[in-house]
Amino acid sequence: MKNKRGNVWLAVSGLVQSSDGKWLVVKKKYGGLKGMWSLPAGFVEAGETADEAVIREIKEETGINCVIKGLIGLRTGVIHEEISDNMLMFMLEPIGNGQIKHQEEELFEARYIAVDELLTDKDASILLHQLMVQNSTSLKPCTNGLNPGDQFGYTKYKIFL
Repeated sequence: MKNKRGNVWLAVSGLVQSSDGKWLVVKKKYGGLKGMWSLPAGFVEAGETADEAVIREIKEETGINCVIKGLIGLRTGVIHEEISDNMLMFMLEPIGNGQIKHQEEELFEARYIAVDELLTDKDASILLHQLMVQNSTSLKPCTNGLNPGDQFGYTKYKIFL
């Protein structure tokens, strides 16, 4: 299987929770989650950390500015016995009262939906269901500004523990 990302993928997704507890979800126009509610997500690009990538992806897909609250999980798998597909999941908080403006090329829709409504929606992804059922939102907060040593050459270094 040939693809532009090679055989090891690193993606991010973000659980953005509104002040009233609703989750920001999107319906993609493509891929395995086409027509299903899922978290805003995308791939980490060269030169950015995973937490920077999720903030960028949420802004690109929904128009919502966010701040990271912490890391909440990892989804990892192997596609066709060849591609290592890995996704870090973050909890985020929206900044201000931004209006949702979904990315029309990639998404049918983006909106905040109550968790109890998502639980019964047949179009909610398996990952959303697992997050809701297991209440898997315990946070691993970020520690920033560390330097593991100049010999490594890090220009950015963060730990989520």
